[in-house]
Amino acid sequence: MFEPLKDRIALEGKNLGGGILKVDPFINHQVDPVLMDACGQELAARFKSTNPTKVLTAEISGIAPALMTAKYLNVPVVYARKHKPITMPDTVYLTVAPSHTKGGVVELIVSPEYLANGERVLIIDDFLASGATIAGLVRLAQTAGATLVGIGALIEKTFEGGRDLLSPLGVPVESLVKIVSLDDGRIEFAED
Repeated sequence: MFEPLKDRIALEGKNLGGGILKVDPFINHQVDPVLMDACGQELAARFKSTNPTKVLTAEISGIAPALMTAKYLNVPVVYARKHKPITMPDTVYLTVAPSHTKGGVVELIVSPEYLANGERVLIIDDFLASGATIAGLVRLAQTAGATLVGIGALIEKTFEGGRDLLSPLGVPVESLVKIVSLDDGRIEFAED
């Protein structure tokens, strides 16, 4: 358990019910750069031995932890866009994933210019819940011909089963904080 993040969740996180944990004051809307830097340093230390050449994440909440992790690994970050800008080439890697917080399906789009065959990809995101978004990122990496070397998240909601979905991939899956329950308005952390 990464105590700085756990302490911040305990202090400022809000259980909104329905399995939603609001961490907007320091991760998802307003970002605490000192906390994200510490989280990135911790994630980079956990994945250094996998020798990634790129960090891949999803727009927008995954960008801060991915960027800080990539800083300490000294590799670039690629983030999957949810809308295709006019600057992106016509041919792209695209997949869809359900979004718990958006209440629907989102597109994840990456330009082949930035995710290539032979890359060693580390996926970093803010949450590991059902695993659906991360599985979408895995599909993008596989479509590009990249090798997945690991998956990291700031917060894992263990009760949503995402780790079970991802375990057949055979790569390390790390989360800095594990939450085992959001029942009855509480935030219950896993025991160390």
